[in-house]
Amino acid sequence: MSDPFVIVGGDAAGLSAASKHRRENPDREVVVFEKGRWVSYAQCGMPYYVKGEVDSLLDMLSLTPSDAEERGIDLRREHEVVGVDTDASTVSVEGPDGRFEQPYGDLLVATGAQAVSEPIEGHHLGGAFTIHSMDSTAAVRAFLTDPAEPEFAEPNVEYVDTALVEEFLAREPPETAAIVGGGYVGVEMAEAFAAHDLDVHLFQRPEQLLEPFGEPVGERVAETLRENGVTLHLGEAVERIESDGNGDVGGVSSTGGSVDAGLVVVGIGIRPNSGLVANTPVELGESGAIATDRYGETNVDGVYAAGDCAEMRHAVTGSHDWVPLGLTANRAGRAVGQTVAGRPTPVGDIAGTAVVKAFDMECGRTGLVDHDRARDAGFDPLSKTVTAGSRSGYYPGGAETTVTLTADRGSGKLLGGTIAGTDRAAIRIDTVATALENDMTVGELERTDLAYAPPFSPVWDPVLVGAKVLNGALED
Repeated sequence: MSDPFVIVGGDAAGLSAASKHRRENPDREVVVFEKGRWVSYAQCGMPYYVKGEVDSLLDMLSLTPSDAEERGIDLRREHEVVGVDTDASTVSVEGPDGRFEQPYGDLLVATGAQAVSEPIEGHHLGGAFTIHSMDSTAAVRAFLTDPAEPEFAEPNVEYVDTALVEEFLAREPPETAAIVGGGYVGVEMAEAFAAHDLDVHLFQRPEQLLEPFGEPVGERVAETLRENGVTLHLGEAVERIESDGNGDVGGVSSTGGSVDAGLVVVGIGIRPNSGLVANTPVELGESGAIATDRYGETNVDGVYAAGDCAEMRHAVTGSHDWVPLGLTANRAGRAVGQTVAGRPTPVGDIAGTAVVKAFDMECGRTGLVDHDRARDAGFDPLSKTVTAGSRSGYYPGGAETTVTLTADRGSGKLLGGTIAGTDRAAIRIDTVATALENDMTVGELERTDLAYAPPFSPVWDPVLVGAKVLNGALED
């Protein structure tokens, strides 16, 4: 056909869009270009693969290449799109057989994001990793595997970088691991390395872990990590990763001193892969991600963007923001696929709802919890933190649950919240997220009819307790 739907990127947003479009419009050609070999994989599962709770990388595939073929999707792996010509409606592709021009009728840019490691000197050394690709994740687990063990299956997986995995599989496992960054990846990898009985050191430039979750959550997570043997270096900026003299990692130097280590993970953040449209009329947002409208379309007709490379509207501020998360990518890709098929479907708003686990400590966050960001958005924020039981006091298994809620003083509008605890705490953040999506006040949240039974919750759920206390402060 002369007007194929062309998609750049074969992960969450890209293949969600391709699959939905094929169901809606089975007669139209859908071509997906993916520069690597892996497609549609669960990046959030990588730390748990390293830990050993996930047996194989293949377990984290949502859609295999053969699945895509069965759905009628023309998936071309190891084909990198290196240019876009919006005037000619073509993309330039470099593949195994050379370079060629591919015309499109509609184009979706779903190029994701990339890990940031360049500010850290020595990030190129052997044994220094970012947990952002399946191959590097496989290499880390191979590095932690005793060469004397009889079998490590991943070198036999079709998609894996066999040479990289076998290189680290042949090495003696390290005794000490250093983690640079105390965000999602840093906290989850601390748990993963501790499961392998490594001496774990985590470095964080700010004084608080998990900064987007706020201080109460950060304090509980820090306490949990220390209880599980992780050495925290808070308020220490890593200056460089030291070499052992042979091109491999030897340790980490920070503003607080030096630590010997045989393995380093850099988890200091990601940035959107928006460079593909740099020389086109497609506009970027303030974050550097691609600016889109409520349907995921850019300022150029017929060109869409979704996933970690694109901005979306924030449910609380009404402004566009960049919050790269898995559900956001899948949901936006699916909506774009349907829109391009002729049924306009909004990609939806984002609230930054996220959960993370640190050993047995569950944490959740949603909306605006940082007061500076709230003030920048025009609000006058007030926050209250409460600690409440997760179940009725007389029923076994309960645990202290810390809830922080933030609201606008003038209107009582709920702005956001965080939660931490060891007994089904994280999932409770969905109640707050739902309230945000429906533009509720704190008073309305307090009056929400949540379920109660002793094994599940006290009469006043911790979220309702937080709303009650915050609403009282607003009324004073």
